[in-house]
Amino acid sequence: MKHFSIVAGFVCAALVAPAIDAQQQQPPPQAAPTTTGAHEASPRTTIPDPNLYKLAPGDKLRIEVYKDQQLSQSVQIRPDGKITLPLIGDMDAAGQAPVALRDSIATALKEYVTNPTVTVILVEAAASLAYVVGEVNHPGSVLLQSGPVSVLQALALAGGLKDFADAKNIRILRTTPTGVQTIPFNYKDAIRGGAPFYLKQGDTVVVPD
Repeated sequence: MKHFSIVAGFVCAALVAPAIDAQQQQPPPQAAPTTTGAHEASPRTTIPDPNLYKLAPGDKLRIEVYKDQQLSQSVQIRPDGKITLPLIGDMDAAGQAPVALRDSIATALKEYVTNPTVTVILVEAAASLAYVVGEVNHPGSVLLQSGPVSVLQALALAGGLKDFADAKNIRILRTTPTGVQTIPFNYKDAIRGGAPFYLKQGDTVVVPD
């Protein structure tokens, strides 16, 4: 009987061993590929160099005042280009570099705080857009965030002028604190070598017929 048990044990071991080897040789299961769903959060706008960037309406900022949680605020620049801060109230932010805004806030706080230490962090930059409408082949928006864009470049990005466009009487509509400014632009003079006219965020280039 002992003989039989030993033989049976060897037979079982012989049968189990190949199964274990086969299991070890199987490749590990691969993770299912990630797919982009409709509800996946869109990527945030790339934050530009704070030394070069000029703040614009829609930008989100974190204002940190050292050792003062009540004065530290998360704010967004309003369409009028201003932000509102405790003690200071409304102040201009659009058009300034973050460093310049930091200095302005620190100066304003000196009336209330001894030697305030202020940090301005650009948390999220709003997409800087201008618009081209009227007698162009592809009217729509033009992204300005990557660098200065002239009116000629914006018109080229819009597919160029249509045949019956009035190239001499193009207008740029620019919103200012005092209202909408209308700036004339002559396409023919520009392509003859005139000084480039650069667009600002929110500008609308109107090409009449």
